[in-house]
Amino acid sequence: MDSRMDQDEERGVKITDDTVRKIRVAKVYRENTDRINSMNFSPSGDLLISSAEDDQIVIYDCEKGLQKRTLNSKKYGVDLIHFTHAKNTAIHSSTKIDDTIRYLSLHDNKYLRYFPGHTKKVTTLCMSPMDDTFLSGSLDKTLRLWDLRSPNCQGLMHLQGKPVAAFDPEGLIFAAGVNNESIKLYDLRSFDKGPFTTFRFSYEKDNEWASLKFSPDGKSIMICSFGSMIRLVDAFHGTPLQTFAGHVNNQKLHLEATFSPDSQYVFSGSGDGVIHVWNAESGYKVCVLNGDHPGAVQCIQFNPKYMMMATACTNMAFWLPGGYED
Repeated sequence: MDSRMDQDEERGVKITDDTVRKIRVAKVYRENTDRINSMNFSPSGDLLISSAEDDQIVIYDCEKGLQKRTLNSKKYGVDLIHFTHAKNTAIHSSTKIDDTIRYLSLHDNKYLRYFPGHTKKVTTLCMSPMDDTFLSGSLDKTLRLWDLRSPNCQGLMHLQGKPVAAFDPEGLIFAAGVNNESIKLYDLRSFDKGPFTTFRFSYEKDNEWASLKFSPDGKSIMICSFGSMIRLVDAFHGTPLQTFAGHVNNQKLHLEATFSPDSQYVFSGSGDGVIHVWNAESGYKVCVLNGDHPGAVQCIQFNPKYMMMATACTNMAFWLPGGYED
């Protein structure tokens, strides 16, 4: 798997409709006994980390296509796992005992720091792409700004509802979505002054917001919902760009969606185990990919450096272009 990925990177595979239609599952891992609830590629693209409802943290070597390590978090549970800027540490939210965020050394499976403060389930956790800052949002209707080096919250925002949040690719601003009807943009250096702009949208009770994600080029914001709709809005003006639909979500799950690294395509999981792909600019559906997932695909991410995608239900699947098979 490693040599082919290196070749892809060297060739600088241009993503086209044809490339997307030919992407295939190269490897499937069946290590988890319960649903994989989150995953995250390292910024360098050579590692993937996942967390699951069975309290397992699994680290994969993306270049070799191997499972590298498995750690357990039986005491606290684990969700919303993210690499920090160091490949040997991660942050995650907890599913048991309390709603503290935990900073974990992957090298020796020891906690380096705890970040207490949230009083209800943490539903959003995102790491700055540039430094040791991270954001967390919770059902307690607060958004908190943290620094890995301090257990104390660096900033606290009380909101009218459950927040969803994301950093832009430059790490200079962050977006907070509130009450399924507004996105507020904050300058990280002066967030205490309030948002510098607010985008308002019509409230849709059947499409409660589940997450926000900036496109890699920073030009658009994707709103994923607990319904069967994904929205794309302009990151500078808030104008609606596209609405993507057609994927199944009868159970009102958070089905993650992701951009291709060039921001040209949107990939989404579906309740029936398949992957839907749309052209981000035109909005048309390019294809539906079948990865033989036995359950709903709730996690999906594109590798930031390689032409590679990962999708997960209880199984983890690695996808490569051109129908490679191990």
